[in-house]
Amino acid sequence: MVVNKMISRLMDIGFSEYEARVYISLLRANPSTAYEIAKESGIPTSKIYEVIARLLEKGFVSVVDGDNRKSYVPMDVNEFIEGRKKKIDKTLAGLKLDLAGLKTGGRASYIWNIDDYGYFLEKAERMILEAKKTILISAWKDEILNLKEILEKKAEYEKVKIAIVHFGEVEIAAGRLFQHPIEDTIYNEKGGRGFAIVADSREALMGTIHDKALEGAWSINSGFVTLAEDYIKHDIYIMKIVSRMNKMLKKRFGDNYIKLRDIYSDEEAI
Repeated sequence: MVVNKMISRLMDIGFSEYEARVYISLLRANPSTAYEIAKESGIPTSKIYEVIARLLEKGFVSVVDGDNRKSYVPMDVNEFIEGRKKKIDKTLAGLKLDLAGLKTGGRASYIWNIDDYGYFLEKAERMILEAKKTILISAWKDEILNLKEILEKKAEYEKVKIAIVHFGEVEIAAGRLFQHPIEDTIYNEKGGRGFAIVADSREALMGTIHDKALEGAWSINSGFVTLAEDYIKHDIYIMKIVSRMNKMLKKRFGDNYIKLRDIYSDEEAI
């Protein structure tokens, strides 16, 4: 529901659930008494004054006196958004400087696990935007379409070399494209859509997406980065060979190169 999304987004910027419900309730109908707010928002009357008091303290709600009862009005939406934006930007800028001062100069060897699909794509976008020299990507149509605009801008306006192995047909004007010929077989083997991106041979992001459930990881660990980079490069080598020798490979190893993909034997179909 739309209301649940609004509550979630307000919670993302520091509201409690009850605070978010009160603010949304007041935007819908104001001025309102505490009793009316509790009824509209579904917050227990035993909690409503406590929640309103916190919002008053933060300046997101104001009191309106009249008719021998207190009523409340919300901060204007535009003023609220601009004020929060400025405060968050200022806080993040300060935090960036503070945290940068903690760096020891050594390369981090840890690997961050990621299970949120939205954050995973955001991380891929940041890697693309920050890349200076090279970008290697192995991805399915779903994820490439999400990244298409920034990849095309990167390719058009910056001298960054881009190579993409894609599963499924996509139209994208960014670097060299290599379509994998047996995406159905790959999907069945992995049980989902694979994704890998390496930026400047310095950082790597990899994962498998199952209907937007995700198992992924990011790191600047040199072993992890080399593994991801070699994985993508190896696929590109294979795509170049396949594009030139597809008929011969199918003849020798069968449809979908089934004999070639059997790593536990060295047989041919003929």
